[in-house]
Amino acid sequence: MTDVLPQPGCSPKAGREPLELEESGSERPRNTGSRLWGRVRNKLLRNKLDPQTVETKNWHTDVIEMNGIKVEFSMKFTSRDMSLKRTPSKKQTGVFGVKISVVTKRERSKVPYIVRQCVEEVEKRGIEEVGIYRISGVATDIQALKAVFDANNKDILLMLSDMDINAIAGTLKLYFRELPEPLLTDRLYPAFMEGIALSDPAAKENCMMHLLRSLPDPNLITFLFLLEHLKRVAEKEPINKMSLHNLATVFGPTLLRPSEVESKAHVTSAADIWSHDVMAQVQVLLYYLQHPPISFAELKRNTLYFSTDV
Repeated sequence: MTDVLPQPGCSPKAGREPLELEESGSERPRNTGSRLWGRVRNKLLRNKLDPQTVETKNWHTDVIEMNGIKVEFSMKFTSRDMSLKRTPSKKQTGVFGVKISVVTKRERSKVPYIVRQCVEEVEKRGIEEVGIYRISGVATDIQALKAVFDANNKDILLMLSDMDINAIAGTLKLYFRELPEPLLTDRLYPAFMEGIALSDPAAKENCMMHLLRSLPDPNLITFLFLLEHLKRVAEKEPINKMSLHNLATVFGPTLLRPSEVESKAHVTSAADIWSHDVMAQVQVLLYYLQHPPISFAELKRNTLYFSTDV
């Protein structure tokens, strides 16, 4: 993961807009902005693939210039295992790093407000954005949104309407990543890994549905809400290039991840953790994304049926 911070007086986001500024009586080419932004992204990609960049923990500053426009930016590489690492939190205020059951109880809601608002904004003006959820937002924008949601600032809606859509998508991913435990819970992780590996379709169906019924209600309702949203995003795949598999790849390791204890018990390094389970995590989410609509009420009715059937 490459974090990008703009330098004072410079906004990478602005570099994406068509630039038609005049300087010394001459007009810049109309596509200067898009070409410049393309150079910035290519530079980021080259640095991301550079072993020396990966090994250093320091910020690296670079400058790219075209037709009199200069973009100065800083970047730092953070390995995926560190970016997905969950830091235990004891705070009960705010929403980031707080148990989802605590947040929904405090808000008297079934789905956390931050999830509902980010999803609504993405569906309003970002569902056709190419690479939505895959392309990272600007780190400073995401941190700004995190701060206003944690503070329950009255200007949240105004800020959301003005914010770059990739930053909003990034904020939603960050919220799930910073939960004290994954949305699909530490306790059920081994069972999800076993269930997705079943070869018999009927047995897999029974197991995977049973696991959903085993989730706490706030986790289950939020998961089903997110699931339907991601399906709607994938319906626009011809435009946004985000298939169900692409979305499962982005969200799978965030919603479903082994606990620190289990990771240490089964593998010896962060690289092993990634290679050992990531495909299964993606496949679990993909299974539910490809499944016909799942109803919370129907799941609960089946729970009652199984509990009374002797």
